[in-house]
Amino acid sequence: MWVLMYVFSYSVSPAATNDRAEWRLLPTVVFQEFTNEERCKAAKSALEASLGQAGARLKSGLEDLKSLGKADPSQIIIAYNVECLPK
Repeated sequence: MWVLMYVFSYSVSPAATNDRAEWRLLPTVVFQEFTNEERCKAAKSALEASLGQAGARLKSGLEDLKSLGKADPSQIIIAYNVECLPK
């Protein structure tokens, strides 16, 4: 048995807001079990690709807002980690 562990979090730079509650959100952790390592690694690969694409779209959108003077992408940090672990 293998477990896919997915951790996602993001934080906002203190320079972006005075509200300390917005500086860091609690990470989201998701676990999914797989019967073998290959299936776990395939899911890991697909999830990492999806997260990469989502991050690129988010960055592009923030760049568009920055050009309008409405946002600064450097103020937001997005992090994720995806691991396949033996159970």
